[in-house]
Amino acid sequence: MSSPALGSEPQHTTELPARTPSGRPPKMALAARIALVVLLVAELMDILDQSVVLTALPAIQESTGAGPAAVQWLTVGYSLMVAVGLITGGRLGDLHGRRKVLLIGTVVFTAASLLCGLATRPGALIAARVLQGVGVALMIPQVLATLHVTFDGENRSRAFGLYGAVLSLANVLGPVLGGLLTEADLFGLSWRPIFLINVPVGLAVILLGRTFIPETTVQKADRLDPTGMLLSALAIVLILFPLTEGHTHHWPLWCFAMLAAGLLVLGVFLRHQQRRQGCAPLVTLSVFRGRQFSGGLSAQLILGLLCGLFFMTWTLYLQRGLGMSPFHAAAAFVLLALGELAGATAAAKSAGRFGRRMPQAGALIALASMAAYGLQVAGREADLTLLAMTAPVVLIGFGLGMVGGPLADMSLAEVPHENAGSASGLFNTAMHLGIALGTALTALVFFSITNGSADAGLNRDAFTSVLWWVGGTLALMWALMFCLPGRANNQAD
Repeated sequence: MSSPALGSEPQHTTELPARTPSGRPPKMALAARIALVVLLVAELMDILDQSVVLTALPAIQESTGAGPAAVQWLTVGYSLMVAVGLITGGRLGDLHGRRKVLLIGTVVFTAASLLCGLATRPGALIAARVLQGVGVALMIPQVLATLHVTFDGENRSRAFGLYGAVLSLANVLGPVLGGLLTEADLFGLSWRPIFLINVPVGLAVILLGRTFIPETTVQKADRLDPTGMLLSALAIVLILFPLTEGHTHHWPLWCFAMLAAGLLVLGVFLRHQQRRQGCAPLVTLSVFRGRQFSGGLSAQLILGLLCGLFFMTWTLYLQRGLGMSPFHAAAAFVLLALGELAGATAAAKSAGRFGRRMPQAGALIALASMAAYGLQVAGREADLTLLAMTAPVVLIGFGLGMVGGPLADMSLAEVPHENAGSASGLFNTAMHLGIALGTALTALVFFSITNGSADAGLNRDAFTSVLWWVGGTLALMWALMFCLPGRANNQAD
């Protein structure tokens, strides 16, 4: 079943029966399929660009003469701008049309990608990356919001399942694609094709999106809340920046001062939003009244924390603890991605029939596989091979792949359509905040043991301790999913 808000917003979507008289789910129209593909390509493009630059950093540094600080800001500047703009971007879509804001964001992102590919100096490249972040912050919330208000019943569950599959694919495809394009040195352009490839893809999204993606907005568009925009952006910067940079600078006093200031500004922002309820708030706080959205948002935060903690430390373990080459380490990530893709495909084919049992089963599969992998890590020590870890790694990916799409689907199911963009912005912000928290947590559970050493034994011991924390986050995420509906087609218990 779709959101209760459907009945009050007939201009958004057309109610579809959950099943046809023959008992089969209604087929998705061709135009709707094309719109879905365009939305998923836009999401894929956004997520890829967060990680595609990682494997190209040495080539970028050599080509532009960028120093360590500039190289770091190529990723930090992009990520911060995305996180800062997600809530505002989502609300802009609610007020001014989600297709319109998506296409504007795509224009900004495509133009910024061209500037990245043409940049010859570090400063110009960093500025273009920040501009890319602005475009992504406008684009990402519109994808989830448009899926939420456009599709119904089993078609909606399938759409969100495919969304989860795209997320799973993009998580690993980025570094692999970055490495392949840089190594290929197409037309002698070295690393530049990793950005230039976005130009034709972005143009296709703009042309097809304008034709096939339906426009959705609220009936009465209020004005935006500039004070709320400023407070939310300031709070996110003050919280995320020290979490991202703290370990690099050995956690100086200013990091904790910024965190405290960020929490204070967050409190002021929430108080401001309480006062503006009913008067064009940036965030409609009523979406938090139901446990479905609040619990799903919390589970998304924990999922981001897990990703931030596990993937960074796993890379260091594979290369330093086991002595793998970057190629073999990338192969391990490909195994994980294949598992994620299989899990996401299974979730998409289930079409929401199992309610919260699908993502909860995924969390338990990932937890059991993580435990088996931990026993391998502790028992085989330096002798663990890529072939030996294939089964648990693929199963970890399979379990995680079962989580993403259904979690987003059920978390947003009861959000009224007029707040879909705002809720989508919050949902995506939770992931970014979780990743930052997970990255910061590595200082406590991994680097406190290795102290930056490349010693194989220390890195293996540190990663073993990380797996205990990852297991705990999986168990917590499983528990939070009891807030999601237990029955099929988004019907709450």
